[in-house]
Amino acid sequence: MSGTELQWSRGDRAKAAAKLMVGWVALLWLLEVVDVVSGHALDSLGIVPREPSQLIDIVPAAFIHFGFAHVAANSVPLLVFGFLAALGGIRRFAMVCALIIVADGLGVWLISPAHTNTAGASGLIFGLFGFLLVTGFVERRPLGIAVGLLIGVVWGTSMLLGLAPTQSGVSWQAHLIGLAAGVGAAFAFRRRPIARERGALSV
Repeated sequence: MSGTELQWSRGDRAKAAAKLMVGWVALLWLLEVVDVVSGHALDSLGIVPREPSQLIDIVPAAFIHFGFAHVAANSVPLLVFGFLAALGGIRRFAMVCALIIVADGLGVWLISPAHTNTAGASGLIFGLFGFLLVTGFVERRPLGIAVGLLIGVVWGTSMLLGLAPTQSGVSWQAHLIGLAAGVGAAFAFRRRPIARERGALSV
């Protein structure tokens, strides 16, 4: 593979990641518009703990928000973390997101306080943060380590505050479970080193 082709490949991955995340965030805003127009009918897709009928909402809940301020608060970190994570490959990114969303939703269903309704992308955001934070170390890739350290410095304090159980109206359970799921995803979907045999490179 030539240097030019490699550059194009990286550029294509970046464009695909950017388009995916812009579309994802736009979808969240569109869903909130629909929610407002419908008299907040979509809020029922949040997760009410330990109600068997609510298990079908563990995935939709990650796309529903309680107001435009809620969507706005989640948009930038989701856009940034999602873009960085998707640079490693859209297929792997989809699997990472699926694991985080399902694990986080199940965890919220199991341990959140009774009679609460939990929804929003923040569990996924914490999961992607955890994934990016450790994946470079797991895969022993210098660039990944640098990215993890950078987002840790920039976002670390706000992430820690999101784990505090003292914030009213904030599901620290969703944040904590999402973070743990993201770290687990870094191990579950870690990339293997490129095979080298007799001086040949597999590309």
